[in-house]
Amino acid sequence: MAIPVIDFSKLNGEEREKTLSEIARACEEWGFFQLVNHGIPLELLNKVKKLSSDCYKTEREEAFKTSNPVKLLNELVQKNSGEKLENVDWEDVFTLLDHNQNEWPSNTKETMGEYREEVRKLASKMMEVMDENLGLPKGYIKKAFNEGMEDGEETAFFGTKVSHYPPCPHPELVNGLRAHTDAGGVVLLFQDDEYDGLQVLKDGEWIDVQPLPNAIVINTGDQIEVLSNGRYKSAWHRVLAREEGNRRSIASFYNPSYKAAIGPAAVAEKEGSEKKYPKFVFGDYMDVYANQKFMPKEPRFLAVKSL
Repeated sequence: MAIPVIDFSKLNGEEREKTLSEIARACEEWGFFQLVNHGIPLELLNKVKKLSSDCYKTEREEAFKTSNPVKLLNELVQKNSGEKLENVDWEDVFTLLDHNQNEWPSNTKETMGEYREEVRKLASKMMEVMDENLGLPKGYIKKAFNEGMEDGEETAFFGTKVSHYPPCPHPELVNGLRAHTDAGGVVLLFQDDEYDGLQVLKDGEWIDVQPLPNAIVINTGDQIEVLSNGRYKSAWHRVLAREEGNRRSIASFYNPSYKAAIGPAAVAEKEGSEKKYPKFVFGDYMDVYANQKFMPKEPRFLAVKSL
């Protein structure tokens, strides 16, 4: 069993209806799928790969060797207790946001700025496809995420998390990244061409998200599950630690603004089904998520203050 691979360019041709159907099925049955021919230039993707790898080697690698995960793993190995590190991830991370560009690693601003703009455009296209498949007006999801938008200035949160999962001497004792669902909207992941490790939970089984050169992996977050009234599910996923290879992962998150009110779209009522989720302010949901990220997701929807 493999996660769906969809040729996004076919949306613009004779196979549009078939492609829409493939995306709908992937959203409903998986919450994870890979896009090829997505429109982001290959030359730019190659620059991003090289830049990210160079940045890790020159600015991140030495610091990771003395990081908390490394210290905790060394202590655990010395204890030889047979336990596993359950509350830490074998991951190096830095985050790129529009308002923190002065904190971006050196020499990344131009290339990563260009990449983020391309990914933001792809996120908008993907949300429009979801609108169409869910029977919503064009732009519905994006508008819901951008509550308070004036003069076309987006208020939605758009962040890029650049992760590396360095070689781990004892991958059986620690997670690369613990299993979780993503809190927000649409996630667009540019993952490593060579090294695997990302897995998605499907029907009780962990399935590898196999590296596919220059593909963009799409996964739906908790807010898409709410807006679709459960028709699209946010998928549990994790990253395994590896003994060999430094796996690269560049995830961009198009999330609601913290002030946005999120609830099941009116289409749920039109279909005659009851609303399965409360309506809430996304910032309130994030307050709950911050403490429950790696715990079952259903209680999060119950714990958040409803409107």
